[in-house]
Amino acid sequence: MPSPSHSAHQWEVISATLESVLTNRAVRSEITLERTPAPAKLASFTSALVADVDVAGDEVGSGRIVVLYEPEFQPAWDGHIRLVSYVRSELETELVMDPLLLQVGWSWVQDSFKERGIEVHALSGTVSRAGSQSFGDLAERAPEGSIEIRASWTVPHSADLGEHLLSWCDLLASAAGIEPLPEGVVSFSPPGRS
Repeated sequence: MPSPSHSAHQWEVISATLESVLTNRAVRSEITLERTPAPAKLASFTSALVADVDVAGDEVGSGRIVVLYEPEFQPAWDGHIRLVSYVRSELETELVMDPLLLQVGWSWVQDSFKERGIEVHALSGTVSRAGSQSFGDLAERAPEGSIEIRASWTVPHSADLGEHLLSWCDLLASAAGIEPLPEGVVSFSPPGRS
């Protein structure tokens, strides 16, 4: 069993990583991150971030990620640090009724890890969609809808937690329909924004 001081030190390292991601100017400028209260009873140590995704002044997506840390190895997690995430975004009209949308949504989760070259353990999740089609006098309205992606995974021992949090930001961007940056181009958030 790790000593209380070792556990507290590990949590300080995790908290510093969260703070670094909050102030990281490499996070897409369309994404605004903030700390939020985390559910207290899920693990010995918890923290959480919320995100809004804005394009041209319109909110097109949002999300939340909870960081759970247990000093003792958790067999169900296959590790010590578990990330529990939620992403929601509005859908473009042509995607609302796409029969492959749910599979595509899960591929965004997997691609967010692959693009950063990071490994995850015990990955699980769900993708769901909500949609509406108008009829009668409202039949001219375009279909409307949203996608929700819930995913949780364990950060492997000695992996870079910051990269895992940034992969979640990549997932937010994909779900919101923000085009990937060309290779070699880096996004910088405006000063004072996190």
